[in-house]
Amino acid sequence: MEYRTLGASGLKVPALSFGTGTFGGKGPLFSAWGNSDVEDARRLIDICLDAGVTLFDTADVYSDGGSEEVLGAAIRGRRDKLLISTKTGLPMGDGPNDAGLSRHRLIGAVEAALRRLGTDYIDLLQLHAFDAFTPVEEVLHTLDTLVRAGKVRYIGASNFAGWQLMKSLAIADRHGWPRHVVHQVYYSLTGRDYEWELMPLGLDQKVGALVWSPLGWGRLTGKIRRGQPIPQGSRLHDTAQWGPPVDEERLYRIVDALDAVAAETGRSVPQVAIAWLLARPTVSSVIIGARNEAQLRDNLGAIGWTLDPGQIARLDAASDVMPAYPYYPYRTQEGFARLNPMPV
Repeated sequence: MEYRTLGASGLKVPALSFGTGTFGGKGPLFSAWGNSDVEDARRLIDICLDAGVTLFDTADVYSDGGSEEVLGAAIRGRRDKLLISTKTGLPMGDGPNDAGLSRHRLIGAVEAALRRLGTDYIDLLQLHAFDAFTPVEEVLHTLDTLVRAGKVRYIGASNFAGWQLMKSLAIADRHGWPRHVVHQVYYSLTGRDYEWELMPLGLDQKVGALVWSPLGWGRLTGKIRRGQPIPQGSRLHDTAQWGPPVDEERLYRIVDALDAVAAETGRSVPQVAIAWLLARPTVSSVIIGARNEAQLRDNLGAIGWTLDPGQIARLDAASDVMPAYPYYPYRTQEGFARLNPMPV
């Protein structure tokens, strides 16, 4: 396993981390993702640890806390051998204080997560969404309190816009509070919007990317093909409406390119798609998920080799899309490009 620093922190994380959204299986979305119980989870975690995958990502909203509970039970007795990342901020109930990032909610959410996980500290706490109703100062001061109390070691954001993340970093710097060291983002060959603003911000501010859904919400598993129906067992039948959209023709163009590179390298389509991500700027770790051992072992095969420049260029070309304003002039007009070269 390759290890990388998490943004500007000194924390070393594996290039591949494991997402536990498949643990618990409660509700229409998460039951479609997977329903691993404690025994199943323990086996998947064993395989991860044997391969050097030491970072496990979850969230309080996953299966209404069920993912954290299963993860906590499955790691009992070996907490010191791994890192736990969890997220909070999305609704956990219908009450007025059951969502968001107020001091009341954050402290209560962390205490609840600690109980479910069976631990006394969280290695990485990420804000699952920006809360426009709570002052950023209140959020960051509360996170500083939790860090000082030893309940949280590092903080990060997830699904923030560029201005939201930059505002948070600037206020943290102004007060000497902990900075977000990582941004958990959607990034894949089918979704490259991250490159337009968030990647340059990450490069400038040294915020690492923790990538979720590297296989494009299940579209880059190697089972989706041009002119063929979605396979019967695909979770897309139940979850497509909640996932990032992608133009169908562009998807097939990407799949065609992945198929060609997979044939050249003797690798699977998911391995090629993940290897492409591992070569991108700012990426600290790519979160892989699996409902079973076979899926996990295949995803782990993305480590230990690299794509050659020609293969990367072909995947870049197949997945390219013109950015929206104000980014497209930096692609299409020489004067803009000279002043602000794109990072990729």
